[in-house]
Amino acid sequence: MSKSGGEFIALNLAVLTISDKRDASNDTSGDYLREAATEAGHQVVDHAVIGDNRYRIRAIISRWIASEDVQVVIINGGTGFNSQNSTPEALLPLFDREIQGFGELSRMFSYEDIGSASLQSRAVAGMANQTLIFAVPGSTSACQSAWERIINEQLDARTRPCNFVKHLKKL
Repeated sequence: MSKSGGEFIALNLAVLTISDKRDASNDTSGDYLREAATEAGHQVVDHAVIGDNRYRIRAIISRWIASEDVQVVIINGGTGFNSQNSTPEALLPLFDREIQGFGELSRMFSYEDIGSASLQSRAVAGMANQTLIFAVPGSTSACQSAWERIINEQLDARTRPCNFVKHLKKL
């Protein structure tokens, strides 16, 4: 993708870590995503670390979707094939529109790193109430790949031929 000479637009993001093992003291993936977003020029307006429970996930995401202050949500964790992972099940009913290509592209990049194990990634993305939501695997390397190879460009209004900024709620 190329960048035009247009203007950068800072967005308001929220970051959610789904983990039954991590907390705020050792949330390396959430830390990475918040730092990367801030370095890119965006504002992280909220973040949380919670256990893998689809109803708690929905409650927090629903609050952010309804908020006038959150334009983008990035979730890490809970996307694996393990029966305890429920992030996709929590999110899919909330989406107004799913972004199927995100999961496909994420798995393609993951395949370069981990081979056929990438089949077990259930990374998803969608829009709800003009809020963009990305859910990526919980490993820090997967978060880095998703941010650097997909999300960062799609949150930059200068990215051509298209990006998601014009679809987001206005602040």
